[in-house]
Amino acid sequence: MTFQEIAGITSGELIRTGHSEPVKYLLFDSRRPVIDPSASLFFAITGKHHDGHIYIQDLYQRGVRMFVVEKDIDPERVPESSILKVSDAVESLQAIAAAHRKNYRGELIAITGSNGKTIVKEWLYQLLAPFRSVIKSPSSYNSQLGVPLSVWQLQSEHELAIFEAGISQPGEMSRLQKILEPDTGIFTNIGSAHDEGFEDRSSKVREKMMLFRQVKTLIYCRDHEEVHQEVSVPGLTWGFHPESDLKIIQSKSTEGLTRMECEFRSQSFNWKIPFTDQASVENIMHVIACLLHLGIPEKLIQEGISRLRPLCMRLEMKQGQNDCYLIDDTYNNDLAGLRNALDFLANVSHKKKRSLILSDILQSGLGESELIRQISKLIRASGIEAFTGIGPVLNKYRDAFEPIESNFYVSTEEFLEDEPQRKFRNEMILIKGARPFRFEKIIGRLEEKVHGTVLEVDLSALTHNLNFYRSRLDPNVKLMVMVKAFAYGAGSLEVANLLQYHRVDYLGVAYADEGVFLRRNGIQIPVMVMNPTPESFESMIEYDLEPEIYSIRIFKELINSLRGRPAGIHLKIDTGMHRLGFEMQHANELKQLLEEHPEIQVKSIFSHLAASESKEHEDFTRQQAQRFNLICRELEPFTGDAPLRHLLNSSGIIRYPEYQFDMVRLGIGLYGIEGNEIAQERLRSVSTLRTIISQVKEINPGESVGYGRSGKAENPIRIATIAIGYADGFSRILSNGKGMVFISGKLVPVIGNVCMDMTMIDITGTEAKEGDLVEIFGPEIPLQDLAEMSGTIPYEILTNVSQRVKRVFFTD
Repeated sequence: MTFQEIAGITSGELIRTGHSEPVKYLLFDSRRPVIDPSASLFFAITGKHHDGHIYIQDLYQRGVRMFVVEKDIDPERVPESSILKVSDAVESLQAIAAAHRKNYRGELIAITGSNGKTIVKEWLYQLLAPFRSVIKSPSSYNSQLGVPLSVWQLQSEHELAIFEAGISQPGEMSRLQKILEPDTGIFTNIGSAHDEGFEDRSSKVREKMMLFRQVKTLIYCRDHEEVHQEVSVPGLTWGFHPESDLKIIQSKSTEGLTRMECEFRSQSFNWKIPFTDQASVENIMHVIACLLHLGIPEKLIQEGISRLRPLCMRLEMKQGQNDCYLIDDTYNNDLAGLRNALDFLANVSHKKKRSLILSDILQSGLGESELIRQISKLIRASGIEAFTGIGPVLNKYRDAFEPIESNFYVSTEEFLEDEPQRKFRNEMILIKGARPFRFEKIIGRLEEKVHGTVLEVDLSALTHNLNFYRSRLDPNVKLMVMVKAFAYGAGSLEVANLLQYHRVDYLGVAYADEGVFLRRNGIQIPVMVMNPTPESFESMIEYDLEPEIYSIRIFKELINSLRGRPAGIHLKIDTGMHRLGFEMQHANELKQLLEEHPEIQVKSIFSHLAASESKEHEDFTRQQAQRFNLICRELEPFTGDAPLRHLLNSSGIIRYPEYQFDMVRLGIGLYGIEGNEIAQERLRSVSTLRTIISQVKEINPGESVGYGRSGKAENPIRIATIAIGYADGFSRILSNGKGMVFISGKLVPVIGNVCMDMTMIDITGTEAKEGDLVEIFGPEIPLQDLAEMSGTIPYEILTNVSQRVKRVFFTD
């Protein structure tokens, strides 16, 4: 598609046509690697808290020459480029994708619903790819931006396309329908997700149904009456309902299998489904119905579903051996997924060598040489410094990757035999392979060996929470995020990397050494240090860290350390917390020091609310805000350029939006805890702490368990020893039945005293066995519940998780 054609499609104003190369890539995020700059079109999208126009110059320097803009820009700043001005860049992107879709002659399947969209899509792709050339949307690209980018991938050689579509508010689905125009639809189910955006559940079903208003066939479960009532197109239904097209006669679950006896068009079928949980069985029935609709023979369907396994559906970052990090993305391998994984790798700021271990990409629908060409361009654009290719195709085209440091192997086994010679050291290694290559063996070989207790940190949930709080801010209000105390136990560098990627304005740490660690590992955004000491001033100057100044004494200590050198500081005002900070009586001396030392730049003035989460203390909080405003006005004539003012913490952002001033500080809210409990349901839990059962024992009546013999068996019981103790952060307060853990679908109590490295639990009445996972906190035991058991607050639970506990970071 040419730039002139795009101008016609969008009805935009053609400012200049200085570049004529056909458009191959659509960009809207300047942080991502640009694969082919001269063939890329950038959409400068303006939002409440972002403006793509400020990144045009950077993209121009990287070789991009085509731009869709919403604001006037100076063409002379981007010479020999093509510029198109439109009223709405997102709508223009969607219009371009819709025009591209109209040229596609294959069949397009669209999937929506509250749950299961991505699983159904991935399983359909796995089962159809051996027979047809199939394209699917990457990961969960189902939004107003994700859908058009997915559709743009469509090529004439693709016989079948499978895309998912998601919405969060009315009016969105009709826009996606115009882009997708599906031939076949799948409505997975309806649930509570995004209920807050709709008047009621029925209105949400009607909105989702807009996607299917012109489909030839809609596949859905006839048992879902809320969905059925809104269907107005031809359907292919499945379920127990007697009117179902694919009618379930009988369903039995035994030994990890669900046996499903069904009738379809006067034929009997007996499906063996390798899952017993309701969600997976429902997802597979949607897949079976779709495959029958497409004419896939029963034998091939059964063979295919027998091979299905639970999908990991997430990219994980783990600690590797020899000071390496591993990015584990081994659940699938296609070009779109590779691009997303390389984006993630490219934006991790660890100062480590970037390496990629990649298998052959199977069933891409492209010829070998074209596939290799695209892989090579992706790798080069992503800054990969060392490449390992595994598989006969990559081995055959090894010359295509020169001059990158490269190694090639025909099989995973050959790589594992040679790996001791390779010795990865101080590297960030992306490991991405198709299932037949069994790359989990590579992960097992390279992963650091630690005990079985793991803190899982969901970076997608963290991003969701960040965006939720951002949505509550007025335009131009800046955001500082606290990453002190090892980012509330989550991992300061990994969290800081994500926050830098999402362009937060400031980070906050407690001590200078935390900030120095971030700087040494590539974090460049401004950092405020909340507890500076005179001994740390020199390193703070060296690493461009900005101290909180809270007293005349510490201010004078800084002045002496600077010896006339410039520095940025943050003035802390005590408005009623009575912890640290200047009080009103210090104002005159503070003003004098500021006037005498113009080399010191006041970056911000701030205070700390004492009870922002408490309705009971609202009057006091408002008094604090008034005091803060008063002292800011008094200091402003002496602070040079207008410093930022900030007062609100996580709870305050929700309860007191009128006091946002110039910046807010986000802390515990980022990690999924809303102190007011006003908006808790809008946040996602970020961390899950799990361990394993080390041993199971049978205990007779009268026998004791643990130190001090404090655990007593009154009846015959089964106990398990789990690999976590108070040295890991599982408090000794939880001893003797005060604490509960979750295993085998049940909450079970602690028996006896919590030990340093181990804890015993009573698993009587469960099917738990050695090696089983045990949840300490997470989806089944919310952090707030564990805090209540422990007689403390969620902050303490999170920050007490020992650094010897392995962190695994993952994203959808």
